Amino acid sequence: MSGLILKIIICVVLCVGLGSLSGLSTIDAIQTWYPTIEKPSWNPPNWLFGPVWTLLYILMGISFALLWNSSQNGRNSAMLLFVVQFGLNIAWSFIFFNLHLLGWSFIESLFMLAAIGATIYLSYSVNTTAAYLLVPYFLWVNFASILNGTVWWLNR
Repeated sequence: MSGLILKIIICVVLCVGLGSLSGLSTIDAIQTWYPTIEKPSWNPPNWLFGPVWTLLYILMGISFALLWNSSQNGRNSAMLLFVVQFGLNIAWSFIFFNLHLLGWSFIESLFMLAAIGATIYLSYSVNTTAAYLLVPYFLWVNFASILNGTVWWLNR
């Protein structure tokens, strides 16, 4: 097995695994608290979030593996920023679903967006494919941030 393939497997398993653990920690709130709050009419159905996030975590894992496999200048900075934005991703679920802090989770999502954008920017000079693989994630988090802000507004 080539080094890149092994790195992809490791990174995808880690991203999907950590993302799944984060999701599992929110199941109770999704079933009990989340249905009781006001949401906009354009709120996606709950069943959509799992498949979307799984796909995004797979793309993120491949992206990180490509960065890890690179010998280009800037690799370590891009990888560090990736870890930061991933940490913000995990923290968002806890802030929103477990602490029910809608305003703080919205603000945190804006920091996450900035970190994702910076990760894409830094990754582009290291491996363009790694950068492009993060674009769907960036777009989804933009949508999710707008949704979060709207939910916060509706429930203030």
